[in-house]
Amino acid sequence: MNMDGPLTVWKALLYLFVALVLFFLIVPNFVVVPMSFNDSALLRLPPDGFSLRWYHRYLELPGWVEATLTSFLVATLTAIVVMLIGSLAAYGLVRGRIVGAGSLNSLLMLPIIIPTLVTAIALYNVMSYMRLNGTILGFVIGHSVVAMPFAVTIMTASLRAIDPVVENAARSLGASRIATLRRVTLPMALPGLLSSGLFAFLISFDELLIALFISSPTVSTLPKKLWEGIRFEIEPTLAAVSTLLVMLSLLVLSVAGIIHLIREKRQKRNG
Repeated sequence: MNMDGPLTVWKALLYLFVALVLFFLIVPNFVVVPMSFNDSALLRLPPDGFSLRWYHRYLELPGWVEATLTSFLVATLTAIVVMLIGSLAAYGLVRGRIVGAGSLNSLLMLPIIIPTLVTAIALYNVMSYMRLNGTILGFVIGHSVVAMPFAVTIMTASLRAIDPVVENAARSLGASRIATLRRVTLPMALPGLLSSGLFAFLISFDELLIALFISSPTVSTLPKKLWEGIRFEIEPTLAAVSTLLVMLSLLVLSVAGIIHLIREKRQKRNG
């Protein structure tokens, strides 16, 4: 009995279902793009004419520009912190002989498992005690807590793809552990390290709940400013800012995808 026919039908239905899910998840993010070029003062789809006035308004208002610069600064510092700590933690889990490494890895994944609202409330209490609410350092610490599990996961997979024989060969030739880590392990794990930094940057730049709890009237991020605009004053400037966020996310994900392709080609070439 030929089963290729029913299998082909089920595969086609599966592809159709996945395409519909992706359509449902992705397309709403691009609805704001045509509205951001609307010539009217109201959010309309389809737009009434074409205009860049709301992008000019975004650049002219100091509150939006300051919030954007703050988000870039916080996201950059968060990416650096997460790459440093996350890579060291992943190296210890993969190469170290740590008792209870599985439990420690599960502990590092808690910020993903625990609802972000609970994490934000806990961070608010800690930052209030340390008097870091409304500071760049407070934002960096809070965003690093949320982004750390992703960096550890990416770096763990990247380090496990490296053959320990290469590191042992360097050690047998007289290289110290630090020299081996710097000259052998780090160059081979660099694509994973860059990917973890990009994801940490994106997570920090888009984080809202933590910003709602630890921001101040003088220090605020772009998602917090966008949330305030949606709550108090709905205008096409919000669509322009949302479009810029979507484009930034696509840019970061594209760079991460290119790094992943380069890593796969390098592994195939070395293999």
